[in-house]
Amino acid sequence: MQFRIAAYGEVRDENGRVLLTRRRRTGREAGPWHLPGGVIDHGEPPKRAAERLVGEHTGYEVAVGAAREAVAVARRGVHTNAIIYTAEVAGGPEFEAAGEDAEWVDPARAAAEPHSPFVSACLGLADDRLAGRVDKAPQETRPVPPSKAKKGRRRRGQRFGAYGVVADVGGRVLLARIAEGYPGGGTWHLPGGGVDFGESPRAAVSREIYEETGQEALVGDLLNVTSFRHRRAIGPEGYPLDWHGVRAIYSATVPDPSAAQVVEAAGGSTSESRWWDADALDGLPLSAAVEDALQVVDLKNLAAQA
Repeated sequence: MQFRIAAYGEVRDENGRVLLTRRRRTGREAGPWHLPGGVIDHGEPPKRAAERLVGEHTGYEVAVGAAREAVAVARRGVHTNAIIYTAEVAGGPEFEAAGEDAEWVDPARAAAEPHSPFVSACLGLADDRLAGRVDKAPQETRPVPPSKAKKGRRRRGQRFGAYGVVADVGGRVLLARIAEGYPGGGTWHLPGGGVDFGESPRAAVSREIYEETGQEALVGDLLNVTSFRHRRAIGPEGYPLDWHGVRAIYSATVPDPSAAQVVEAAGGSTSESRWWDADALDGLPLSAAVEDALQVVDLKNLAAQA
């Protein structure tokens, strides 16, 4: 099984039309509509990738805004986690994209004609090709040591994870502690983890919250997407790795909280979990993901939703 991370841009004009592309096929009818974007490069921030890829596929210069949604497609042994960003035209078109036609398309027309599952996600259409929309259990995959790198190049690893900023009605925050021996060991982290094959990011964060804390959470809005790169990360396997991680961070609430506990049978990277009063967070060793999340979320408003 292969995992990929992709970034796409949702660009609309003043009439609500969406900027889409489709391949030219000489002597044949036009191919399906695609959302401009594609697979990101190793170490590339997804937002920057969306800006680059939309330009390459459409010829337009765009300014990329907030992450709108994260979705996944799994087929033929390849699982693609994709972030869809809002974007606006900033200039162009400066050139004609080779082999593709870019066009402003009315949403009703795009929905009625063949289109990719990422177009469905952009338009809010039900689509069985999107992971989590079909009645299939995700296939769990454990980390596998990467193959040896070519001489002079460091081994590479890439992972897409889904995490939750979780609160209860009392305003407490739910955190999980990273086990010693893992990167960030001993720090308090957002509950969450890697998205399994055939699983949607939303389903993943709900599952991970339960496994790491024992809480049944209601997953809310996508708050942010962050990325990081450690060129010399060393994990439990003991070998150095050029590690690229992308995190989709969601709001989540627990209406009926209980004492937090790790319930995942296999244990793993989480040593313990606990509810914390918001005022106590300043005195804790927090992971970078927690620090980033607290800059974009109002815990009082989040707790009010529980």
